[in-house]
Amino acid sequence: MKGKKIFGFKVRRQYGIENFILDFYCPKLKLAIEVDGDVHHYRKKQVLDSRKDKLLKNEGIKLVRLNNYDLEEDYESIILYLEDIFKKRAHELNISFEENL
Repeated sequence: MKGKKIFGFKVRRQYGIENFILDFYCPKLKLAIEVDGDVHHYRKKQVLDSRKDKLLKNEGIKLVRLNNYDLEEDYESIILYLEDIFKKRAHELNISFEENL
């Protein structure tokens, strides 16, 4: 998905911030999307996720975590959910959602 757009906004895949890699990142909206699989249930990974979450919050980046299983099982609902997230984030930052479509 490198160089691709979601709802008209450029989204980068596997984007690095400090020592962390984000699954997806929209620079214009300062919006990160993480797709969590089973590995995120392990304590060590939860500690790293917590550090990543704190760093993103300190950088003013909104983080959305999606469950890999939900994405596979109900793709359409996840897309509608993400559209809502993108709209709300654009509104928070006074960016026109419609102009990006």
